[in-house]
Amino acid sequence: MINGIHHVTALSSTPQKNVDFYSGVLGLRLVKQTVNFDDPGVYHLYYGDGLGSPGTIITFFPYGRILPGQHGTGETHSVAFSVPQGSLDDWKTRLEQLEVGRVEESTRFGARTLTFKDPDGMIIDLTEEPVADRPVVDWPEAPLEPSMAIRRIIGVTLAPGAHGPIGEYTTTEDALERILGFEKVGEEDNRTRYQSGESFVDVVRDPLMPPMRSSAGTIHHVAFRNPDEASQQEWQIKLVAAGFRVSPVMDRNYFHSIYFREPGGVLFEFATDAPGFDADEPRETLGESLKLPAQYESRRSMLEKTLEPLTLPYPKGGRLAGVAQQEENA
Repeated sequence: MINGIHHVTALSSTPQKNVDFYSGVLGLRLVKQTVNFDDPGVYHLYYGDGLGSPGTIITFFPYGRILPGQHGTGETHSVAFSVPQGSLDDWKTRLEQLEVGRVEESTRFGARTLTFKDPDGMIIDLTEEPVADRPVVDWPEAPLEPSMAIRRIIGVTLAPGAHGPIGEYTTTEDALERILGFEKVGEEDNRTRYQSGESFVDVVRDPLMPPMRSSAGTIHHVAFRNPDEASQQEWQIKLVAAGFRVSPVMDRNYFHSIYFREPGGVLFEFATDAPGFDADEPRETLGESLKLPAQYESRRSMLEKTLEPLTLPYPKGGRLAGVAQQEENA
């Protein structure tokens, strides 16, 4: 069984705008500044809880001045974060004060949910979850109180396209249930929910939805958790035997990964829990300096000139200066 989501990775535009939103507005900790291992002139920014725990991580490749993407079929359509039960009214007020844009409230599978977009147009859900079931991993400079802070990524929504069968698996739903071990737990309108471990995957079907165009504001892939390398190897063998085209194991320094596409064309990753984000810097200073994989360390001087300098999101006092000023003026 898959024990839930490990992380979600998306594309964005300017890196500082990304930091200001995900740390300053959503209150996530920037746990790692590194580079795209395949394109080192671009940051790879990781956000999560105070320790960068698996299941709390959202990551971005901020490409700067790129065109906005288009949401549509063949993508992970949105990401859902859990927040404490009873905190959604405070979140709605906060998002309105910080002029995030249109915020829609709904009840989805019995849970209150806020839906809005980040500065690049990526769709985000905040869904209430009982605090007792999911304590927050805090840190001294956290910009939000634990009673309001995001706990984890609770789920994602997929919008499959007409990618084609893989082996005997003809649809996204079929692959989720029969090979990945998700359990169908509910249906609402055009949305079907599947559950595995601690996370859900919703599948939406809309015949009028256009194909997605990957660029700023779109999700590149969703990664599911493997507890260790042995488990990942078992999954790799199983997926290949079932007809999926699976990548070799890739060392991402903080976890090991394999990648494959499901029948609807959405890119999936399996990522190990270890080694973790404290593999190359202390937990106390996670995300405060640029960390490079060994193959790029000789190019550090050049990369530091290429990459846009970032203002760290939580100086002593736990507030992003720009965000704090916005709140004072609201």
